[in-house]
Amino acid sequence: MSHHPKYHDLGERIVRSARTFTDFPKAGIAFKDITPVLADADLFRDVTEALAEGLGDDVKAVVGIEARGFIFAAAVARARHLPLLLARKPGKLPGPRHREEYALEYGSDALELHRDLLSAGCAVGIVDDVLATGGTAAAAGRLSELAGYGVASWAFVLEIGGLGGREQLNGSRVTVLAQV
Repeated sequence: MSHHPKYHDLGERIVRSARTFTDFPKAGIAFKDITPVLADADLFRDVTEALAEGLGDDVKAVVGIEARGFIFAAAVARARHLPLLLARKPGKLPGPRHREEYALEYGSDALELHRDLLSAGCAVGIVDDVLATGGTAAAAGRLSELAGYGVASWAFVLEIGGLGGREQLNGSRVTVLAQV
């Protein structure tokens, strides 16, 4: 997290803005909805600027995770003038791609990433909206490595504590703007 004065209350602003929906998408899940962050233009700008800064200078491309991660990743890639890659749900990407399966707190899924869009060894920063159990983010990391990229950093708008998500990520830099 940046210590720039502009962002001193950013975490509080995000937490105040986010909504919780119980038993969504399944019973027992408390879903954190960050769409109100998008509906506040000033907050959205501050969040994407802080995420862009948090990725670090060594990142040469941004990987966004479907679906809400795309929104933040696209804004970050634009702000940093970096290529954007999309880690998508199965069946969404045509052409040659890598696939990685992962477990969720409420089931399992997979992500796919196009092959050969960037040079091998390219350092990527992975961006998503929420870090919970870390299953999706870790899968995006493994997928990026399968594609020949190095994961330099991770950036999340919100982290849900107590679910062990951060422990699922490799030793790269992790930026989280708010925690609940």
